[in-house]
Amino acid sequence: MPTKSNNTGGRGGARAGAGRKKSAVKEKSENGNPGGRPLEVLDIPEMEGVEMPKPHDFLSAEQRDGSELQAADIYRETWEWLKRIGCSQKVSSQLLERYAMASARWIQCEEMTSKLGFLSKHPTTQKPIPSPFINIGINYMNQAVRLWNEIFQIVKENCNTEYSDEAPQNDVMERLLRARKGN
Repeated sequence: MPTKSNNTGGRGGARAGAGRKKSAVKEKSENGNPGGRPLEVLDIPEMEGVEMPKPHDFLSAEQRDGSELQAADIYRETWEWLKRIGCSQKVSSQLLERYAMASARWIQCEEMTSKLGFLSKHPTTQKPIPSPFINIGINYMNQAVRLWNEIFQIVKENCNTEYSDEAPQNDVMERLLRARKGN
């Protein structure tokens, strides 16, 4: 019986999102379209006066400690930024909701770490262990970064104007710093 040289069990292949990212259409046109292939521009008509899709209620749900989840605010700020640069119609509201929720949960975990400290007690041995909020927060932060990169890639590929102004991703970091100060 032949054996496989790799130990993947037949599940090989490229990872999703792996490889070189597409260049922005604007960059290609400014550089004289170096590849020579026709530029692929999405033909999505911009609609004037489009209102922001209403964020779902779970993005601002009351939390167990009585506070309100900040995801709806992050959703709103991100959508406003997308609208300002002319890309609000190109990013799905579901992607925005996932990004807003992951960012809000990351902020929540960082607040809990600040409030309770870096150590916890083990439930059975009562010995000190690292706070579980640290790893949970890292997971949410990684998820938020992946989702933000997905949003920004859509902006980069489709935006025909400059998008270097203040990005909402910067505001998420500002929220975190304000939370640590107690503001």
